[in-house]
Amino acid sequence: MGMTMTQKILAAHAGLAEVKAGQLIEANLDLVLGNDVTSPVAINVFEENGATSVFDNTKIAMIMDHFTPNKDIKAAEQVKKSRQFADKYDIKNYKDVGEMGIEHALLPELGLVGPGSLCIGADSHTCTYGALGAFSTGVGSTDMCAGMISGKAWFKVPSAIKFELVGKPQGWVSGKDVILHIIGMIGVDGALYRSMEFTGEGIKYLNMDDRLCIANMAIEAGGKNGIFPVDDITREYCSGRFQGTPVEYTADDDAEYDEVYTIDLSTVRPTVAFPHLPENTKTVDEIGENEVKIDQCVIGSCTNGRISDLRAAAEIFKGRHLAKGVRCIIFPGTQQIWKQAMHEGLFDIFIDAGAVVSTPTCGPCLGGHMGILAAGEKAISTTNRNFVGRMGHIDSEVYLASPAVAAASAVKGYITDPDKLD
Repeated sequence: MGMTMTQKILAAHAGLAEVKAGQLIEANLDLVLGNDVTSPVAINVFEENGATSVFDNTKIAMIMDHFTPNKDIKAAEQVKKSRQFADKYDIKNYKDVGEMGIEHALLPELGLVGPGSLCIGADSHTCTYGALGAFSTGVGSTDMCAGMISGKAWFKVPSAIKFELVGKPQGWVSGKDVILHIIGMIGVDGALYRSMEFTGEGIKYLNMDDRLCIANMAIEAGGKNGIFPVDDITREYCSGRFQGTPVEYTADDDAEYDEVYTIDLSTVRPTVAFPHLPENTKTVDEIGENEVKIDQCVIGSCTNGRISDLRAAAEIFKGRHLAKGVRCIIFPGTQQIWKQAMHEGLFDIFIDAGAVVSTPTCGPCLGGHMGILAAGEKAISTTNRNFVGRMGHIDSEVYLASPAVAAASAVKGYITDPDKLD
């Protein structure tokens, strides 16, 4: 049998002619990633094991994004430990306040990952980079440590599910709606330890921000990774940006898939994930008017903090104002996106609408800081998880949606179809 895109990347990095699902391999790494929460744990293991060097100081990235700017003394100490380690070993891609962004928005922007790369990261949403035709997956901090020392990692080769995307998205439908639709269809464990491989003529209608969003949430279906084939959109994005040598892998015609799904993008509707799982989805057509009153709206994160996301929200907010009693916090994904949004005049639109704009941070997504929910409060958010207590009190609720749906809901005060705004 032939190999999938993922299997080809793993085989190449393991120095093997072929690999098969379930096979255990050791593969060479192109990038090892950690953040301010996971890097200190890896550093502790590094020191406990007596390590005295890293495998390549240009292939390690430490992005201080979860609790930065530091929210308290513990967060400050974690960043201090990471900073001292980066200084000691001359880690070239250490990014702190002023340079950092939300890691999974920043690394593609900096060109640290690209077609054919193999990346591990001590963060579950490392699967984001599959949008660029890379194999990337989340690992624990101990594996991060081992990767920093050796430049290698062990993998069990995943089997795959194929998602054949056809048709063209209509109206406000974006990548977020597509992945919520898929997760609602297969469930949060529907792709457990499997590669989610997206293909089909419909891909040409998904821009890079859409693809990054879709790959980002592969983990919310239990996926080992999500991956897109390299096309002209990928090449244009990576041209002059990707610091490595791009290698394009395509699945063999006789590649084996556990399941094959065909998704007609023209039929996908704006979709919302209700508490407390991303699979608990409803389309805006299935949600009754004034059914879900919201207290807070969060637009940003590694899922939807890119420029096209902010533009979609601004288009909704322009000339309108937040409903009374609704708070809205907007988090651009990186400093570059922040500047671009500012220069395009998006900040004026957001602030005139009654929202606030933050420096890049993961803050509210994981209930860390900058927008914690109180008991009984409901938030509509463009983030990726809505588990119990995810964004604050265990009695709060999180509804996941696209930037357009989130913005429209903030204007109305309850979850709303963007097409039904006055």
